[in-house]
Amino acid sequence: MANIFLGIGGNANNQLRSPYGITRDPMSSALYIVDRLNYRVMRYSSNASFGTVVAGGNGQGRNNTQFYSPIGIHLDVLSNSLLIATFLGNNIVRWTLGASNWEIVAGHYDGTIGNTSAGLESPIDVTLDPMGNCYVADYDNQRIQFFSVGERNGTTIAGVTDVRGTSATLLDRPASVKLDNQLNLYVSDRFNHRVQKFMRY
Repeated sequence: MANIFLGIGGNANNQLRSPYGITRDPMSSALYIVDRLNYRVMRYSSNASFGTVVAGGNGQGRNNTQFYSPIGIHLDVLSNSLLIATFLGNNIVRWTLGASNWEIVAGHYDGTIGNTSAGLESPIDVTLDPMGNCYVADYDNQRIQFFSVGERNGTTIAGVTDVRGTSATLLDRPASVKLDNQLNLYVSDRFNHRVQKFMRY
């Protein structure tokens, strides 16, 4: 049975403002929570009511110590880092735990909107496969982008850029992306009210 608490918005270490993405460390059971309107990521140890800022927390912005509407999150255990989708920053960044800034993974450093192979528009979720390849739900471009390790140019593997639709090959605001053990892709197709499964890329 779940414990239910009434949250009070704020920026103290026991408060959140518009929390969004969440991921769990399988080793320590710690939770990492995207605290969207505090522009930070918080880490909560198992059963703790106070958290620690592990990324951001320096106000809203586009420099590499700040976030602009962080939303999606993925913990990369192998590199001890967090991948974060910044919705209005239009990019995917990597923040190594213990570091004081992020590095760009996909999209443009300055937050420029793009629909080319190197651009993103309102990315909302991100995940990695065991090889370290990156999969991005590129929300307003109506597509899922695949970025090979170390590559900044992506490949569209689901949907069609800037085309909304209801057919099996189209998406309408893809909001979440996950992989199974066979690397089949599951996409939450928000405005089509469905989840789409795409075979391994």
